[in-house]
Amino acid sequence: DPEFCDGLADGFVKMLKADGIGGFYSGFLPILAKQIPYTMAKFAVQGAAADSIYASMGKTPAEVSDGTNVGVSLGSGVIAGVAAAIISHPADTLLSKINKKGAGGDGPMMTRLANIAKEVGFVNLCTVGLLPRCVMIGTLTAGQFGIFDTVMNALGASKFHFHNPAGSH
Repeated sequence: DPEFCDGLADGFVKMLKADGIGGFYSGFLPILAKQIPYTMAKFAVQGAAADSIYASMGKTPAEVSDGTNVGVSLGSGVIAGVAAAIISHPADTLLSKINKKGAGGDGPMMTRLANIAKEVGFVNLCTVGLLPRCVMIGTLTAGQFGIFDTVMNALGASKFHFHNPAGSH
């Protein structure tokens, strides 16, 4: 609402008076419900996809050219981005809809989110707008991992790899 306040400081004061300190965090749990699965999927899938690509070539990252490593980063980034987009799409759709005035009726945010989910339906929540989201997130994630791996290589740094502590070393 552009009429709510005159500036940042005025807005903070008005929010604090109207909603208390909790007003600053009212969307925190819903955003975590979207962002944590998104981020976990992005990194877990990218690592597994890169490992699978190298395994299919029968090579390690050290045995291939820098260009091939960037190609693997970009390819595994696309795969990871698409997986992350699919996993987080229902929550992202809900968060987009909750920001529209009157969405979900009255009451606490979680009740409103549940109302929106019922109105939209599970299938629509998971599928409407998914293809453009996969293209966008797949491309962005590929770029992120391509840049990350290029910078890591330029700095001579190496990635940390988890190992099973119960396994042989």
